[in-house]
Parts: sequence; C-alpha cells; structure tokens
Amino acid sequence: MKATVKWTDGAMFVGESGSGHAVIMDGALELGGRNLGPRPMEMLLIGTGGCSSYDVIAMLKKSRQKVVDCRVEIEAERADAVPAVFTKIHLHFVVSGVGLKENHVKRAVELSAEKYCSASIMLGAAGVEMSHSYALEEFGGES
Repeated sequence: MKATVKWTDGAMFVGESGSGHAVIMDGALELGGRNLGPRPMEMLLIGTGGCSSYDVIAMLKKSRQKVVDCRVEIEAERADAVPAVFTKIHLHFVVSGVGLKENHVKRAVELSAEKYCSASIMLGAAGVEMSHSYALEEFGGES
C-alpha cells in the first residue's frame, strides 16, 4: 500500500491514495491554514471509523441482516502535551434495519474491534484506550 502527501501552501496538503483518490487536509486559521479540509488527526479518526464500519457491514451482510443504514459516531481524547497523541477513542455504531438481531450486531462490533479492524487494533496496541458500543434502530423508527 502506498500514498503520497503533497504540501500546497500554508497548512494545506493534498493526500493521494495508491488507488488514485485524493483528499485535502488543512489546518486551522490560527495555525496558518484556511480551514478548507479536515485536519490530519481527524483523517486518522475517519479512517478508523471507515475501517471498522466496513467490517461491521460485511459481517452483517454475511449473516443476512437487513441493514438500511449504519453510522459510527467517534469521540476521541488527545494528550495535552506534544505529541498530542490520541489517548482514548470511542466508536459508537448506530445500525438501522428491518428486524435486526441484536446478537448479530453485537458480535459484528466485537469481531471488528478484536480481530478485523487493522486501524483500531493498531491504535489499541499503541496504547490508545479503545472502546466500542452500538445501538439498533428499527427502520422507520427507533426500537
């Protein structure tokens, strides 16, 4: 896997994945940026959420769950000192569908956290306190 990050100006960078997709990252105004894109550390959180969500959806599809929507709400804390590494990250999955079985959703979230999500497992191994939770919503309303 490869990627390239190129500085454009100020605190703005363009990252390009090996598969040819680009994303703009930018800093806050007070740090010389123009606030035109997510911060690099935000990208790390987004990537972690995407990695874990991919696992959860794949497992739910394999278990023939009728998923209509899935989002993961991520909250993180960072150290007050430099480097301002993540100290805690919590991923809360909200899965919406028709007749979802809670045990399938619970197991998918657990397997992603413990076995499949390379990003969250790597962060946990680096000392980040990782936690996961989930909620189910019946399609057309909450259950």
